Amino acid sequence: MTSDADITQGGKNDKAAQTKTGRLFIISAPSGAGKTTLCSALMKYFDGMLYSISYTTREPRKGEKDGVDYHFISKEYFEKQITAGTWAEWAKVHGNYHGTSAVFLDKAVGSGNDILLDIDVEGTKQIIERYPDSITIFIMPPSLDILRFRMDSRGADSREVIEKRMTNAEKEISQKNIYKHVIVNDNLPIAVAEIISIVEMYRKRREA
Repeated sequence: MTSDADITQGGKNDKAAQTKTGRLFIISAPSGAGKTTLCSALMKYFDGMLYSISYTTREPRKGEKDGVDYHFISKEYFEKQITAGTWAEWAKVHGNYHGTSAVFLDKAVGSGNDILLDIDVEGTKQIIERYPDSITIFIMPPSLDILRFRMDSRGADSREVIEKRMTNAEKEISQKNIYKHVIVNDNLPIAVAEIISIVEMYRKRREA
């Protein structure tokens, strides 16, 4: 497990980006809208972009690696950092805490690195309250019917789980207007090109 002290450490620095302040790019989407694929495309395309790995107090699942999938820390330490105001965003889900380290974000951005955050709508609200200049992007499915079809086609979830995710999707989509950019993932190559174009636009503004 990640040492509790690791939360206070910054991420790796991009040697080519030491003089300019980095940016936070937040990606949110309903389950099944293709967010993971689009985030992976961004990480492969942009040098020097760091992925914000969330902290959690739950036990690792089979195949999960500490420092890759999550930073696994103790519940006691997480609660201590809530009191200290260390979390940029956090939530308690099914008895376990999940959060993003503000210390990591501050150090990485201050070193000139752009950071990619894959978080939900509620987490985004907390982040933009603390970091109002964040670039927020919401990924939309073409329709709720297509979203349901994608979930059914995966065959990985029960009907009860799918219904819960559809309810959550409707709630998240109803709040898409808090995001600066909205991408409809109807055609994956087009959606990838669009999200890359958005990130490039902000990176060029900083370099100008």
